Amino acid sequence: MAEHESLEFGKADFVLLDNVSMEEFMANLKLRFDKGRIYTYIGEVVVSVNPYRAMNIYGRDTVEQYKGRELYERPPHLFAIADAAYKAMKRRNKDTCIVISGESGAGKTEASKYIMQYIAAITNPNQRAEVERVKNMLLKSNCVLEAFGNAKTNRNDNSSRFGKYMDINFDFKGDPIGGHISNYLLEKCRVIFQQEGERSFHSFYQLLRGAPDSLIRSLHIQKDPAAYNYIKVGGQIKSSINDGADFKAVADAMKVIGFTGDEIQTVYKILATILHLGNLTFGVDGDVTLIENTKLVSILRELLSTKEENVEKALLYRTVATGRDVIEKQHTVQEASYGRDALAKAMYERLFCWIVGRINDIIEVKNYDAKIHGKNTVIGVLDIYGFEIFQNNSFEQFCINYCNEKLQQLFIQLVLKQEQEEYQREGIPWKHIDYFNNQIIVDLVEQQHKGIFSVLDEACMNVGKVTDEVFLQGLNTKLAKHAHYTSRKLSPTDKSLEFDRDFRIRHYAGDVVYSVVGFIDKNKDTLFQDFKRLLYNSSNPVLKGMWPEGKLSITEVTKRPLTAATLFKNSMISLVENLACKEPYYVRCIKPNDVKSPLLFEQERCRHQVEYLGLLENVRVRRAGFAYRQTYPRFLQRYKMISEFTWPNHELSSDKEAVKRLLQGCGFDHDVAYGKTKVFIRTPRTLFSLEEQRAEMVQRIVLFLQKVWRGTIARMRYRRMRAALVILQAYRRYKVKSYFREVHRRFKNVKSMKDYGRHVKWPTPPKVLRKFEEALRSIYNRWWAWTLIKGLSPEEALQVRAKVACLEALKGQRADLGLQRAWEGNYLKRDSTDTAASFTLVSSELQRKDKFMRVLFSCNVRKINHFNKAENRAVLITDRHLYKMDPLSKPNELMNNNRLITNENMICSTPHEKFHTQHSDTCFFILCVLGQK
Repeated sequence: MAEHESLEFGKADFVLLDNVSMEEFMANLKLRFDKGRIYTYIGEVVVSVNPYRAMNIYGRDTVEQYKGRELYERPPHLFAIADAAYKAMKRRNKDTCIVISGESGAGKTEASKYIMQYIAAITNPNQRAEVERVKNMLLKSNCVLEAFGNAKTNRNDNSSRFGKYMDINFDFKGDPIGGHISNYLLEKCRVIFQQEGERSFHSFYQLLRGAPDSLIRSLHIQKDPAAYNYIKVGGQIKSSINDGADFKAVADAMKVIGFTGDEIQTVYKILATILHLGNLTFGVDGDVTLIENTKLVSILRELLSTKEENVEKALLYRTVATGRDVIEKQHTVQEASYGRDALAKAMYERLFCWIVGRINDIIEVKNYDAKIHGKNTVIGVLDIYGFEIFQNNSFEQFCINYCNEKLQQLFIQLVLKQEQEEYQREGIPWKHIDYFNNQIIVDLVEQQHKGIFSVLDEACMNVGKVTDEVFLQGLNTKLAKHAHYTSRKLSPTDKSLEFDRDFRIRHYAGDVVYSVVGFIDKNKDTLFQDFKRLLYNSSNPVLKGMWPEGKLSITEVTKRPLTAATLFKNSMISLVENLACKEPYYVRCIKPNDVKSPLLFEQERCRHQVEYLGLLENVRVRRAGFAYRQTYPRFLQRYKMISEFTWPNHELSSDKEAVKRLLQGCGFDHDVAYGKTKVFIRTPRTLFSLEEQRAEMVQRIVLFLQKVWRGTIARMRYRRMRAALVILQAYRRYKVKSYFREVHRRFKNVKSMKDYGRHVKWPTPPKVLRKFEEALRSIYNRWWAWTLIKGLSPEEALQVRAKVACLEALKGQRADLGLQRAWEGNYLKRDSTDTAASFTLVSSELQRKDKFMRVLFSCNVRKINHFNKAENRAVLITDRHLYKMDPLSKPNELMNNNRLITNENMICSTPHEKFHTQHSDTCFFILCVLGQK
């Protein structure tokens, strides 16, 4: 059962429906579509509904969610089925395949691309270059095949008009090492004709709208698709397709895959040739058929690298060998037009098959020896057209619907076979299941001598003119009593059928009416040998290699070529045999509406698709016995919390016994069966009851686990904090001790140092000792000062005290206080040698006059008045007075000009006078004197 999907989104697996009916199936499908759940399981089958919008469910994070998981462990998804196929291939060494089916526009091509992307994303974890190259080429091949094999239809902008089966080869490690692509029934009639509102293959429009001008000129084409008869219908349609960007993407992809430049140019030339062929017209001049626009013949000659006369001859004549004679038979206008169209269709089909073959040549596994490299395993991806019912169903729809009958037969057989084999392995009684076996319809189409294909081939081999009406008469004769075939001749009252035109087949998906018009021509698939020889004789080696049968001489007798029906039947038989030997996984795609709306779910349309895809039949087969089965270990892992005997781990003899005890305790023993390795649950209600009990217990377990985990986290946090605290304390002690040891080491010999350790750098203290370091530095400084002072003489001590006093008084006022030199005091006597005698005379005279005892200080200063005018002066300080003098005056003038600053005018002789001096002790003595006064 898919996890993380509540019932508000419906049942994630249709097998779990309460009642298996079309009404409940459709209601569940619609509910999930409305809720944005586009994937739903039927056991191991994925039902996919096209959402018609971008969905963020394919990114790398989603890949990781599904990688290595079981189907029931995650909500339904394409990635789950891809991972299941990959695990089966890798773990059990089994070849697997993924079959994608559904009608046009249901999302088959997108589903196959997402599956390829998922496989590429989960492989090659070691990033081996060769594996990356192979993965890149496999992914790029999709781009190329879509360009040449897909077209815009009324149902789908990117409809695959061919069937594709890709084998991806893996080495023993599970990494992709190569691949092979098979293609089926390309709708080549689309080359020359499209329904209203549809386009031809993308490649034509990409060339016209995306090719550079130089290439356009070299191919003699123009950018307007409406200029070409074959594609002008599609050229007028507006769509969201960006042909210009797609052209570049396809060209780049072809280069990555390994196409050479000449090969790519040849591809463009063939496309241009087909476009020009569509514009060729034929006329009549008397009994002679002519080409009306002969200029195109010259262009065709250049593009095909052959002679102009050979091109014209092949278009207008047919060479016929009668015995040894060779006759050239001229075409009528109708025959020439038929030959032209047949050539265009054949060239495109041959081009497409050549591209597929060229990709296979490049990506196929080379030089792989199983004895050396291990077993080579395969995952196959089948993206093939779904059942088609149109207003006018022709030969192509008949072949497509036959293909779906074959695949539906294989699907039912394999599902039944898987169910029956599993029951037998587990020892569970098998109950017979009634289902519609469409083998009768397959035989109706392919049975030897009686089947529709055989009747068609017989009609084509008849001598003379064979018409579609003759073919229908043969069907009426041989199949008149068949329960699944009818026509207007066999049912005259059925007016839904036209006489001599229609027949009806009752398919498993419903009744389909086919028109026989064109069956004979399409089955013969006639292409005149002249065209094959024309293309084989081209000087272009790439083009020549596409037509090897053109080397045969006209007189050589060859076997009758197989018809288109026989070739398709053989390819379908081979495909079914290939799929039958692999372990299959299925993706069933549903188209919810015809208007490509992400909101509209058309009940009748979807109901019809469910019927023809056989989905309800699949549910019934899966539900015929038991709705759910799981291995004992995995069942216990999911539900063991429900029972006290199994939680948290059981002590019984085996997991099987533990499961029995669990189910008996829940009262579900009557609704289950016990196999050898699996438990089988009959009704969905039992499973839902188990899920409800599990959900209730999970909440309680989560609360318990949260409590335990929170306690564990708290204890872990406490232990970490405690350990951190212990470490921190130890570290702090270590840092403190280290600091003490380092201080002791650096300062232990300071007494014997010349500067008593003044030059020693202090170690950086830990944060806790920063204040202690400050106190220690203070103690050291005081010791250092005391050590210096105690050795001074009284005179030196006196000067030191003066300097200290000056330091305190002028702190922050001057940068240099002259502490490193001795203070003279009487600087006029020392600095002014010229005036020393005059100064001595003046000072003696002043001493006599003013009765001072001694000169304390003298020096030269500069006086600045309030006009900012500077004058030189001298200052003389004695033990009683302070004098301002003019040092430049003569001795007599100096005596007269000196001014005594008394107690009344001690600060300065006049207001606003300023003195500047270079001696620090000048300022100090002035301050000292002022302080004493």
